[in-house]
Amino acid sequence: NSVNSVIYFALLPYFLNDAAAIKQYAGEAVIKGKPYHKVKVTFRQEGGGKDFEDEYMYWFHKQDHTMDYLAYNFLVDGGGARFREAYGIRTSNGIRFADYRNFKPKDDNRNVAEFDKLFGNGELEQVSLIELEHLRVVLDFW
Repeated sequence: NSVNSVIYFALLPYFLNDAAAIKQYAGEAVIKGKPYHKVKVTFRQEGGGKDFEDEYMYWFHKQDHTMDYLAYNFLVDGGGARFREAYGIRTSNGIRFADYRNFKPKDDNRNVAEFDKLFGNGELEQVSLIELEHLRVVLDFW
């Protein structure tokens, strides 16, 4: 399951069109002076995997259409919530990849829709870096 999670997050937002994904427009936000659209994603039980009850929020830059931030509320292992800020963005054979700064709320807040405001107010603490190393995309593999 952890390998699936690594692949899922590394290839976002490509998996958001999965049949089990339920997408809902959640409004607009400004992060670090830049405008974003917010999209909430949940999953149907059928086809949504064992973590189908987790809740996600994605911030897409209004002009660039890039996914620069994401947050999620998870239930496994006692649960929690995280906010990720993309950095180290690069493209390999037309596929966009990013490393992430991984944050958590300083309290038990799990309302991911508020995390853009918490981030802007310094109310999240960085817990780790998520770095994709030795990345290579091979298109002609058959």
